[in-house]
Amino acid sequence: MEKRIYVGNLSYGSTEDDVLALFQQAGTVVSCQLMLDKFTSRSRGFAFVEMETVEEANKAVELFNEKDLDGRNLRVNIAKPREERAPRREGSGRGGPRGRY
Repeated sequence: MEKRIYVGNLSYGSTEDDVLALFQQAGTVVSCQLMLDKFTSRSRGFAFVEMETVEEANKAVELFNEKDLDGRNLRVNIAKPREERAPRREGSGRGGPRGRY
């Protein structure tokens, strides 16, 4: 079973400390990562929290799914494993000297 939790529907004003403080109520938090937009450094509205045990992760899901934080009802569930994606192509495939002779 997974100990990593997806936390969605976060307010853009919520901080990593806010999420950490909430999930510490369910047990020991190993890590907390609030996902940020790389251009604006603003919250993207979701985070990943890893709990120490599977039991604590399940308890956190039960306690905090649909719970209000900063005016938003959280979506909390066990995180799915990251899927492998095909490598990205370099460039946009348009422009440049190719095809322009």
